[in-house]
This record gives sequence, C-alpha cells and structure tokens, in this order.
Amino acid sequence: MKMELKKTERTIRIFSGQLLYLLIFLTIFLAGSCTGQIDKQKSEIPAKFISTPSWMGKEPIVFVGNWDGLALFRRRVGGSPVWKDEDYIKEHSEEAVQKLKELGVTMAIIHFYKGFGLEAEKQQLEDSKRLAALCRKYGLRVGVYIGSTIGYETMLVEKPEAKEWFVPDYFGQPVRYDATQTFRKRVYFMHPGYIKYMKEVIRIAVQDLKADLIHFDNTSMQAQPPIFFHPMAIEDFRTFLREKYTPEQLEERLGFSNVTYVEPPLYKGSGGEIKDPVVQEWTDFRCRQLAKYYNEMGLYIQSLNPEVAVENNPHSGMSGTNTVWNQGVDYPRLLLNTNAVWTEEGNNASFTNDLLISKIRSYKMAGLLNNMIFTYTGETTLQIAEAMAYNRQCIGMVGGGLAGYQLPEEQRKYIRFFHDKFEYYRDIKTIADVAVLHSFSTMANNNDRPYVSTFLFEQSLIQAKIPFDIIFDDNLEDLSKYKALVLADQENLSDDKLDLIRKFVSNGGGLVATEQTSLKTEWGQRKRDFGLNDLLNVKAPELEELIYFEYAETKTKMTSSVKSQVGSGRVMYIPEIIPSIQKPSGDAMTSKYWKLPKNNDELIQAVKWASGDDLSINVTAPPFVTVELTASEKGDKMMLHIINYNIRREKLVKDINVSLRIPKLKQVKELLLLTPDREGSESLSFTAKDGRVVFKVPRLEVYDLVVVKL
Repeated sequence: MKMELKKTERTIRIFSGQLLYLLIFLTIFLAGSCTGQIDKQKSEIPAKFISTPSWMGKEPIVFVGNWDGLALFRRRVGGSPVWKDEDYIKEHSEEAVQKLKELGVTMAIIHFYKGFGLEAEKQQLEDSKRLAALCRKYGLRVGVYIGSTIGYETMLVEKPEAKEWFVPDYFGQPVRYDATQTFRKRVYFMHPGYIKYMKEVIRIAVQDLKADLIHFDNTSMQAQPPIFFHPMAIEDFRTFLREKYTPEQLEERLGFSNVTYVEPPLYKGSGGEIKDPVVQEWTDFRCRQLAKYYNEMGLYIQSLNPEVAVENNPHSGMSGTNTVWNQGVDYPRLLLNTNAVWTEEGNNASFTNDLLISKIRSYKMAGLLNNMIFTYTGETTLQIAEAMAYNRQCIGMVGGGLAGYQLPEEQRKYIRFFHDKFEYYRDIKTIADVAVLHSFSTMANNNDRPYVSTFLFEQSLIQAKIPFDIIFDDNLEDLSKYKALVLADQENLSDDKLDLIRKFVSNGGGLVATEQTSLKTEWGQRKRDFGLNDLLNVKAPELEELIYFEYAETKTKMTSSVKSQVGSGRVMYIPEIIPSIQKPSGDAMTSKYWKLPKNNDELIQAVKWASGDDLSINVTAPPFVTVELTASEKGDKMMLHIINYNIRREKLVKDINVSLRIPKLKQVKELLLLTPDREGSESLSFTAKDGRVVFKVPRLEVYDLVVVKL
C-alpha cells in the first residue's frame, strides 16, 4: 500500500502536509477496520511522502564533494597536512569550479553544517555561500552537507540546552562519533529541541544558499542501539507498543499488556537469530523512528522548495550487513523519504579468486525504491561503468573539490560518454524476469542462513546473467511483471504474504523456495509444517524437544529437489544452498563469502525451469561478465549493458552471444554497439526469429552498451 501511495504522491504538489496526513491515516485506518487484521510485522505512522524534483529526471548527475574541508573541523580533528588550508582556498576559487564544469561535473556537494553550531561555523557558512554562488555561475547544482553529530564544546556555548539532546552513557561509555573524534556527541534525533534546531539549519540551506540538494550524513549512526537509551526514546518505545497493539494483542505477543516498565534491551553487535519479542519490536521501532525523522525533514525541505532533493547516508547498502539490527535502517521505509541514498559499503567492482565483487544489489535496491545511489566511483573506469549500467542517471562521486585538476583521462572519457549518450540512461525501466524477496521479519531477525542463502542465490543470478529485481514485502502485492519468485530461506512469512505468493503461482508464476521458507510466522514462531506446504510438496523438518521448552531441528532426509506443477504455475523446492565459503554464525554476509555456491548450477536450472524456459535474455559469456537490461519508457528501444569485471586479467572478451526476447508487436530496426573504450559506434548484424533477436558482441573491454532500436 505504501508503494502505491508513493506513486500517487509523485503527481501531487506539496500544499498541505497535515491535511494529506489525515486523509492517508483515515484510509489506512478504515482499511484495517474492514479486514480486522493488524500488520504484526511492521508498524508505520502514515505520512505524506516526498516528491521527486523535476530536474532529477532530466539531467545527468556527476558530482564531487568537499564537505570535510571545513577549517574548524580539520583543526579540531587534528592531523591535517600544512597544505590543507591552501587546498581549502583553492577549492573555493573560480578556477576550480570552472575546471569541474569542463570535466563534466553537474553538481558539487559542499560543506555547510558539521554540527559545531551555527555561530561557531558562521565564517564557514559564508564560505559556503560564496562557493555555492560560483557553482551556480557555471551551471552546477549545489548540494550541502548536514551532519548528525554535535560538536558539544562549541554548541553548548551557543545553546546550553542542547545537553538535553545527548544520549546518556551506554555500557558505561559516552556515546560519541568514534574513539578518534570524541568531541562529536550523538543525540536522540527525535528530541523536539533538536528537530527545531535542525529545521533552522535547513531553512538557511534552502533559502539563503539556494541549495538544490540536502545531504544528511551519518544516517547509519542515528538509530543504532545506544541512541534509544535516551529517556525520551524509552518512553517513545512504550508508546509505540501501545499504539501498535491492543492489550489483547500485547498479551499474545509479550505475555502481558502493561508495558509501563518495558525497557530497551541491552545488546551490542550482531548475533545469530533474534527470538526475544521485545528485541524484535524494539528493532522495528528504531526503523520506524528513523523513517519518521527523515519524513519530517523531507516534508519541511520541500515545503520551503519542492525542487530541493533529499538524500542521506545509511552507509552500508545491500552489502550483507543486517542494517535493521545494527543501524535501524529498513530501506523500504527510509527511502520513501529520500530521492538519493549513499552507500559507502566498499565492494569496489572487481573479480579476484573467483569472487565477483560489486554494488549491484545496492543499485537494484535503490532503483526499485525510486532512489538513485550516491557512491565513490572516480578511482576506476570499471566503477563508473557499473554505475552507468545499474544506477540510472547518476555515475556517482568522481572526486573531491579539486577533481578538475586530478582526474585521469580514462575516467574523463567515461564522463563524456555518459553525457553524450544520456538519452539511453534517462526515462528508462528495468527488465527483470525474477524477483528475489527480502522479507522484513526474516532478514531483520536472523543474521545467518537467510542472509547466506539470499545473497548466494543473488550471486548466482548475477553471474548467470539472469535479469532480476530485489523486492520487499510490499512488492508482493503486484508480481505481474515477473516470471519467477525466489524465496531463499525466507522463513518468517505472515499469512497475508503467503496468500499473495499463492496468488502469483495460481496465475502461472514460477516459485523457487529453499530450506525453511514459510516454516515460521512473522514473529519467528515455528509451525508444524511449511506455510506453503500446499505448493512445496515436502515435509517440514522434525523437532526434537529439549529441556526448558527449547527445540532442536532434525533435518528431513532429502537427496534431491522437488518439482511440482501447481495448476498453471511451477514450483521448485531446494533443500539447501551449499556455500563454497562458510560464514561463521553472527558474522555479516560480506563479499568475502560471495563465491558461487556449490550447487550453483542447480539454482540456475531451477530458475530457468520455473520461468518456463523463456527468460528475456540468454547470454553466453564468462562468469566475470554481467549484464543489465533496460528499456525506454516510450518502448522504442532496449539497452543491454555488458561489463567485464575481470579487466585486470582479461583485457578483452571476444564473441559474446546474445539471444534477446523482443516485445510483442515490435520489430528490430537496428542494433548499435557503443562504448567509451573505443571511438565511434558499430552496427551489429542480427537474426530475428520466433519473437527473439540473436546477435554477437564481437569484443568487450570494460563496458559495452548495445542499443536495440525498435
């Protein structure tokens, strides 16, 4: 329902947030009253969602940043070289901005507010205004940096009451930025005093600097566990429980209904599986609060100017880290309130020791949620190629404020290519045959097998060159564009989600499920049998009762997968995804574990069978080559992006064979091969038959773009 609201919201100009808030609340309240159901998995306070500024859909985004060049911050943090001040002055010069323009940069995210206080940073705010004016003179859009920590040594001089915002000690230690920057304290971001102060910071950025984009930093830290030991956060949690559940439902959930003395749980770091219902609810609460904060900030920004974009930095992307546990970041909720989102996950594009490392998951996640990814791409052409293929309309941050002096010619060629061929990157949609579900309750509450199985299945799809989307709970409402749905150990699924999956299969969709998919409720309670046992045709693992009402599983003895034809749908159950590299329990499923699973071939054959052996594209190329398939919104062309992740060892890949399904009632007029690696373009020969076009890409260096004109 949220996603449908968001699509509607894109067409509405912001005029009255409170009125629309009330209308949406009544709509959801009445819907819930009619069904008599409660969403036990996630609790939302309905709100108006922000719109997308018109310029974000029309312009190529190539940006630089210099937000840590603040003189005050650099002096306080220490360790800066003696030439730092010279660089600071140079970054603010007209010559530097002119060189950025010549490079192809379209936006600069500049320093603005680091958290020391508006008075303490007054001189640097004036520097920001002058730099912003220079950027506008040369046609560059201006983003401004806003930090989330407080430099308390200066802030308390300006605003003594700010001490009420600070989080109390956690495990006997002050809650600060990190061990090296102890002068930066962290706050409970939902404190009314803090919100009021930050709105004044935002007002100056929008009205005085005329910013085009607000960059909120350190989002990944704002909703970490220690933050919610602030006294106000504790009371907010209790209120959250009362509003989410009736007394009878609290009895069912917790065993009691009076939550007056419920406290946040003490835990530090990740573990294997969360079973404690208070921890589960507290995790949901933290995600809800962070989304609420950015909703309020985003609506305020766009009430001042609806053409200002909103962006924040949850840091980790879809990198295998459980952002819900560790950061209170639930991407489907958070990104309803942003237009762009940072990832600093690392995972720089490469192929080493049979490991293909990429940010593909993060790009796919953001694209599905109507956001673009901001990330560092200036180091190699491969990083820029990955962004061009998967990110849509933005190739990321290509350097700092002096990039116009420093960026190598190879990267400059890619930037020019992006500008020259921008018609193939705007107003497009992704073509995907397969959806891979990340259900909130499963991925939030178990850091082990669901992460291993889901990430390895996605890795198989990436390297098999099968077009797929990463989807979330709300996307189950409409799966009509997909041929197959993958549930890789998605164990915690509510009854309404199971019904949506059954509907997809009954309508002819394919399902591939693995391991304990549907074996638990959305609260993580074990069922006697699979919730989808009518589709899977397998018996659930037995349970061995232990002392203290605990149980251990006895695995069902199965030697092979089970295929079933269910009406017009196809269902495949696979008992295990077998890792090539074992992940220790509690560790994040980071890229060092992403080697293709031992039964990779079985997974790919299952997807092909479930899809009716009619995928949109079949590509014959080495496993270090990936593809992404897009189409123009007008339907007059398709674009095939091809990337060589092993460019350091394989400088040239020859004769890539492609079979591509053409939309009904369309014919191919021309195949055009474009690449920033060589001058000019090349027309490819092809054969059209039975609704498909077959052709060969003769050579691939780093990145090729094949345009199929229809």
